Amino acid sequence: MKAIYKRELRAYFNSMTGWIFVAALTVFIGIYFTANNLINGYTYFSYTLSGTLIVFMALVPVLTMRSLAEERHSKTDQLLLTSPATLTGVVLGKYFAMLTVLAAPVLLACLCPLIIRMNGTAHFKADYASLLVYFLLAAVEIALGMLVSALTESQVIAAVGTFCLLLALYLWDGLVGLLPTSAIGSLAGIFVVLVFVCLLLNALSGSWKLAGGTLVLGTAVILGFYIKKSSTFADLLPKALGSFSLLDAFNSFATDHVFDIPGLLLYLSLIALLVFLTVQVLQKRRWN
Repeated sequence: MKAIYKRELRAYFNSMTGWIFVAALTVFIGIYFTANNLINGYTYFSYTLSGTLIVFMALVPVLTMRSLAEERHSKTDQLLLTSPATLTGVVLGKYFAMLTVLAAPVLLACLCPLIIRMNGTAHFKADYASLLVYFLLAAVEIALGMLVSALTESQVIAAVGTFCLLLALYLWDGLVGLLPTSAIGSLAGIFVVLVFVCLLLNALSGSWKLAGGTLVLGTAVILGFYIKKSSTFADLLPKALGSFSLLDAFNSFATDHVFDIPGLLLYLSLIALLVFLTVQVLQKRRWN
C-alpha cells in the first residue's frame, strides 16, 4: 500500500491534476472567506465552507477520474491485479493519495478562523468541527468517484458519471421530497431499491443465483410486513432515504453548530462501503 500511495501522490503532483485541485479549492475558499468573513463581517467560517460545497461537483471528478480508469485503459491494471499486494492495499493506497491532495487546501483553510480571531470574535469549536466534516464529506465524494472510475476504462465517462452522481447527492433532499408518501407508493419504491441492490450484487459477485435468491427472499419479507401492517409503510421510503442526506449532516455542523455524531458515522460508513465495493469490483476483474 505504501508504494502505491507514494506512486499515486507523485503522479498527482507531477501532473497538473493535483495542483489544479489544490489551487482551485484554495481560491474558491479564499473568495468566499474574503466576501463573507472579512468584508461582510460574519464571525463563523463554517458559513464560508457551506458556500464552497458546490465546487466539489467539478473538482472531485477531475481528481478521481484517472484513479482506476487510466490503469484499465493503459492495461497497467494487469500488473496491479497480479501483484503480490492485496487489492485492498492497492485501493487504499490510491484513496489515501487523493485524500492527501484534498488535505492540502483544507489545512490551508484551517488558518482562516485564526485570521477571523485576529480581527474580532471567532468560534473555533464550531469552525474546526465544520472543517472536519467538510473533509469527510469530500472524502465520501472521492470514494464515490473512485468506485465509478473502477467501473470504466474511460476517464471521460468516469468524470461525467461522478458529476451526475454528485449532482444527485446535492439535490437529494429535493428528490426525496418528490417520492410518494402513501403505503403502496413506499412499497413500490422499496421494491425498486431491492431490484437495484440485487443488480449491484449480481454485478459484483457474478452470481445470478445469489442475486435472484436475494430478490425472492427480500420480496417475500417485504410483502409479509406489508400484509401484516401496511400502515407502517406510509411515508417510510422518504424517511428512510432522507436519513442518507449528506448535506443534512454537514449543515448540522456548519449551520446549526451541533456536533452530529450520527452524521459523522454516516460519512465514515459510506466511505467504508464505497471502498469495499471498489475492492470487490477489482476482485471480480482479477478472477475473470
